[in-house]
Amino acid sequence: MHLLTVLDHAFEPPGLSLGEAYFLLAQSTPEALETIRVHADRLRQTLVGDTATYVVNRNINFTNICNQHCSFCAFRRDEGEEGAYWLAFEQILAKAQAAVSVGATEICMQGGLNPKAKIQGSALQYYLKLVHMLKDAFPHLHLHAFSPQEAFFIAEEDSLTLEHVLGELQAAGVGSMPGTAAEVLYEPVRRRLCGEKLNTQQWITGVKTALKMGIPMTSTLLSGHIETLEQRVLHLGVLRAIQQQVKPLGVTGFTEFILLPYVGAQAPAALRRQVGRDQPILADALLTSAVARLFFGPWIPNHQPSWVKLTLEGAQEALRWGCNDIGGTLMEEHITSMAGAKGGTCMDVDDLRGAIERAGRVPRERDTLYRPVA
Repeated sequence: MHLLTVLDHAFEPPGLSLGEAYFLLAQSTPEALETIRVHADRLRQTLVGDTATYVVNRNINFTNICNQHCSFCAFRRDEGEEGAYWLAFEQILAKAQAAVSVGATEICMQGGLNPKAKIQGSALQYYLKLVHMLKDAFPHLHLHAFSPQEAFFIAEEDSLTLEHVLGELQAAGVGSMPGTAAEVLYEPVRRRLCGEKLNTQQWITGVKTALKMGIPMTSTLLSGHIETLEQRVLHLGVLRAIQQQVKPLGVTGFTEFILLPYVGAQAPAALRRQVGRDQPILADALLTSAVARLFFGPWIPNHQPSWVKLTLEGAQEALRWGCNDIGGTLMEEHITSMAGAKGGTCMDVDDLRGAIERAGRVPRERDTLYRPVA
């Protein structure tokens, strides 16, 4: 393959093939990397222009008590274990109030799979109470809540169909869902990372169900651990195929792609030994971000780095590698910070706008669905 010929394919239908995406990810010379960066940045400019967006939001990880044991997770605890917590409804409401008071338009809410999180024996009723409580108090606040894994958990705990659970959450006020629990959508690796989670086909089925019901969702990739470059590309291929299937139905589909580089400073020892490092390699994350931009093309126009994982400086640099969004203020973050991330847990709006401006871009506040906020 010739580098410039491959890159040209990203600008015309049907876009890059899986093999071409792998070819780009395998490049290593400074000249080739800069050429890929320039083309990813040019495609970004073509698709979304020169603004770079951010959202004023708050993370609420309402419990870290979880019945699963993922090999990369430093967040989960057993009930009664040191560091285990489960926020009361009043605490969650207070956190949302604090977010609204500083202009937040979104609450991102996820938690561990806590078997005791039930009301009158029903997991669904507990989750619905969370949603109703927040929407009753703050009807205009967008709830970006509950991963596909959490939706399956509710369905299994209550012996309900996934469609019923998703429909009830949507009717209660869930506006969109985080596309987390995807990790790597290649089953042999997935079994090693998170053998108790949904398998690849279950995740795909659940996500397609939610998207077809009109529930927008982010898309993610956990990278930089035990997966190969080929497996990264296969994961991106699954996400693009889903988007290509649902977008013609007239739904929003995936709102964005977020690369989540592995952070392992406090992760379980077995995976730490296999990976051999505790922090992401920025250059690897930047190249993967650029290739994702080129591979997804117009199908997923919004791309976001993780400043929690890469630091704000790293996220700022990612704006030169195809990303057009720098994420949210968060106000707090526990899942990655407990793994030993160095990016922090909160950013002021001025921090995010400053990083965007230093990257030579025009900052603009957005909502969860990438609509401008006046």
